[in-house]
Amino acid sequence: MFRKLTLIILSILLLSFNANAASDGELVLKENKPKEIKDCFEKLNRATFKFNQGLDKAIIKPIAKGYRNLPDPIQRGTSNAVKNLSSLITIPNNVLQGDVKTAIINTARLAVNTTVGLLGTIDVANKMGFPKYEKEDYGQTLGAWGFGPGCYLVLPVLGPSTIRDTAGSFANVLGGDPWYNASIHGNNEYLNQNVYITSRALSGIDFRANNIESFENLEKNSIDFYASIRSLYIQDRQNKIKNNQRGNIEVLYKDEEDWEEIDSQ
Repeated sequence: MFRKLTLIILSILLLSFNANAASDGELVLKENKPKEIKDCFEKLNRATFKFNQGLDKAIIKPIAKGYRNLPDPIQRGTSNAVKNLSSLITIPNNVLQGDVKTAIINTARLAVNTTVGLLGTIDVANKMGFPKYEKEDYGQTLGAWGFGPGCYLVLPVLGPSTIRDTAGSFANVLGGDPWYNASIHGNNEYLNQNVYITSRALSGIDFRANNIESFENLEKNSIDFYASIRSLYIQDRQNKIKNNQRGNIEVLYKDEEDWEEIDSQ
């Protein structure tokens, strides 16, 4: 209870700072007037980015390479299972954004894949012709409600973010409890936060393994790798909030807390 209260207070403080940083003291709720996202903490962000790069090269990348050597069925099953778990965050955000129809579809998808699909390791819903799955999170919901992004942030380990998306990450933790406390067998076997954290870690490893060469090329061809990642992350989040999956840039964005990759078309 104390932990949840602390997270609620932190989220409120972050959103309050967001309002001040983005609008000189006036709360910004302008859906049709996108503002430039400032890098208010650039020195600190660059230092954190450098730390994350070191962590990636020393730990994450080697693990991702090892993961990529696993048999394809294991990799595919892990990826499907992680995506299935992410529905538990997407569904409440579908509702909060007023998209009840998609929430119902995703609930059906979750039920089918969790049962017939062996806890999501097999994407049965996709084989049945369900609409393409699009992830949603609380940061996207805040953006859809009109909250400005505030300043750009680089979080240790978690990577690119903004003040709004960081506040949304607290909400992901808060909102994850009741949705993850759903029985998977009907016999009080509950998904707890350890499973949630594990799923997030596996999602990051799966994404990193699928994009090793892409990141190497991006870093090699970027004059300022930090600035490239910042630009790509901001564009991706803006597209996600607008539910815009088209354009000159394709964003392969698996989660608001994962490393991202963009391929020019």
